Amino acid sequence: MMNFQDHFSAHAADYRNSRPHYPSALFDWLAAQCASTDLAWDAGCGNGQASVALGEHFSTVFASDPSAEQIENAIVHPRVSYRVEPAERCSLPDACADLVTVGQAMHWFDVPRFQAEARRVLKVGGVIAVWTYAESRVDAAVDAVFDRLHNDLLGPYWPAGREHVITQYRLLPFVFENIVAPAFEVRCDWSLPQYLAYLRSWSASQRCLRETGRDAVDEISAAMQAAWGDPDQARAVIWPLTLKAGRA
Repeated sequence: MMNFQDHFSAHAADYRNSRPHYPSALFDWLAAQCASTDLAWDAGCGNGQASVALGEHFSTVFASDPSAEQIENAIVHPRVSYRVEPAERCSLPDACADLVTVGQAMHWFDVPRFQAEARRVLKVGGVIAVWTYAESRVDAAVDAVFDRLHNDLLGPYWPAGREHVITQYRLLPFVFENIVAPAFEVRCDWSLPQYLAYLRSWSASQRCLRETGRDAVDEISAAMQAAWGDPDQARAVIWPLTLKAGRA
């Protein structure tokens, strides 16, 4: 198997349990753009969060990720078939997929190679959709602590490719006929412990801990609790989604 940027395998179970869920309206819209809903390929599927959502709309979902650990921790769904393989070399045949999706992962790919593979796998007129999200927003006080963690404490530990998330994929090629997409956002109603678990699931948090022994999230937890208030109180955590959609 080709080399890939592996930032999540070592904490795949924590990643699965701590990630926000995408809005169901996103998958309703994606299915509505397709002429048929026989097969969707979810590339870089991770724990299968998007894959199982697609399984509510498509007869078959082929979900692939180069991380065996992520696949081992993926969510089981009767319509989803998981495969350990890179997005740049898919085992699906030519012109078979109605939809190709990539959720929060294309910035880790060899993008030209992946997009050529997506074009090969898609039916004529098939749809590709890639999306990403970056900084969460809660309120001014919580966001200030978040920014200190994200930019200052963890700034040196973000892997190459993260800059494409921050710039909303504007610098990545997208070689498909554009489909104008509505605005979507991810929203979770989380307690403070849930929010801190999400922050710890970041690749930069894990790298900092691994390389220095410092838990950067623990270092801001007191300030975050002061900003949050009652730690058991659920707060709305919102991430705007950047979505690019196109047609083969």
